[in-house]
Amino acid sequence: MNSSELRIRRWVATIVVLAAVAGGALLAVGLRHWSSGSVYGAASLPVTIAHDNSPVPLGSLANGFAAVLKPALPAVVNIHTSKVVKPKGNETMPFFNDPFFRQFFGDQFGNLRPQPQREMSLGSGVIITSDGTILTNNHVINGASDIKVDLADKRDFTAKLIGTDPQTDIAVLKINATNLPTLSIGDSSKLQVGDVVLAIGDPFGIGETATMGIVSATGRGLGGQIEQYEDFIQTDAAINPGNSGGAMINLHGDLVGINTAILTGGGGGNEGIGFAIPIDMARNVMNQIVEHGKVIRGYMGLLPQDVTPEIAKQFGLNQPEGVLVGSVDRDTPASKAGLKRGDIILKINGKEMNSANDLRLLVAQTAPGATLDLTVWRDNRTMDVKVMLMEKPNEAAQNRGEGENNGPGTMQGVQVQNLTPDMTDELGVPSGTRGVVITSVDPASAAAAAGLQRGMIIQEVNHKAVSDVQQYRQAVQSADDRPVLVLVAIPNQNGLTNYIVVEPVH
Repeated sequence: MNSSELRIRRWVATIVVLAAVAGGALLAVGLRHWSSGSVYGAASLPVTIAHDNSPVPLGSLANGFAAVLKPALPAVVNIHTSKVVKPKGNETMPFFNDPFFRQFFGDQFGNLRPQPQREMSLGSGVIITSDGTILTNNHVINGASDIKVDLADKRDFTAKLIGTDPQTDIAVLKINATNLPTLSIGDSSKLQVGDVVLAIGDPFGIGETATMGIVSATGRGLGGQIEQYEDFIQTDAAINPGNSGGAMINLHGDLVGINTAILTGGGGGNEGIGFAIPIDMARNVMNQIVEHGKVIRGYMGLLPQDVTPEIAKQFGLNQPEGVLVGSVDRDTPASKAGLKRGDIILKINGKEMNSANDLRLLVAQTAPGATLDLTVWRDNRTMDVKVMLMEKPNEAAQNRGEGENNGPGTMQGVQVQNLTPDMTDELGVPSGTRGVVITSVDPASAAAAAGLQRGMIIQEVNHKAVSDVQQYRQAVQSADDRPVLVLVAIPNQNGLTNYIVVEPVH
């Protein structure tokens, strides 16, 4: 090879290397802009991240799950707490303070007054870092004055509470220890219905226990029955009292969830319906608590509603999809972006919205200041709206005369009257609110079945504004026996509104 050929080959190699570097830089910039905003929860603790998401052949588990559980068990701890509970009354027997009684007996019965008592509770936790960071449920340690942690090797520690997030039921503890066993953090977004999972905890305080089941559902929301932000992994693995805060692991031994709750059917025991917080959510919350001392959430300023088949039909959609905007708060990102009551948000950043819970979770996990691209259905057509989120406020906004005019047709059984300024104050709605107030609803009516209640203020009927009883009667009469879409202001909720479809009973 002569020197000129060598120079040409070196020149070509240099060009290739420079092109690769430039392409990588452009790709990184493109990905950053494609994400359309930051998501809180980037790693801020020295945790071990699992990278193997490949399925585990069950045939390889010839001797059961011992090989998976043995290294995982030491990383799950027992948590026992105590708090002092003061008696509600000053005395068990009020007559001990009666002057006539004290004249004869003095204070000799003073020691019969109820004394403060110490209340104990049990739960579980998961060691996340080798220097003693522990994840558990907020309800395990809520109100505790003392938090003790027992390790699998019989050592016990007094834990320091780093912070809590009641809205996701997550708490972060710290113990003064080193070289502790930990669990690798898995990827809960990869879980599928049917995947085998193992739950580890200390049920009833009897000692460390493991149970097995499958993933019964993912992304499960229970309408805020357990937490404000719900994205549960549902499982039939037994999760009993004391398991709360323990680990849900996959067959790689990676942590994919934090055991949280069960549905008991009223019996108090395990019914095969247990719930765990996905580790993706729990890790996000944990990192924010460690970094900021609190959880910072994005905020849009609207009330989302699920779109039912009835609502879809009323708003001109061929099928139920998206999230209905029930109300928009003033001076919020939603109002500034031009979102209106009655809009249906179909997509956010290209992701389909299938429920109000989907929207709440996405917004809450997006950093304030990020801009979201919304696809909105309004007036039988789609439009694009950009919303720049702000930080969620610390506290949610807080939230009569002659009764006549029994509605005809579908609204039969609903009695209303004009809304007066005095009623506005009494019902806890903003001054200037217009509509008619519901004074009674027949429990056997279609309106009651749909959710209309006494005290609600009807502001629209089938998209027509209602300011007084006469307008209301005209609107419901024109609806006759067809479905009726009503917009109601909810009492004592600072002006929040909600759409309700009343279906006729045939």
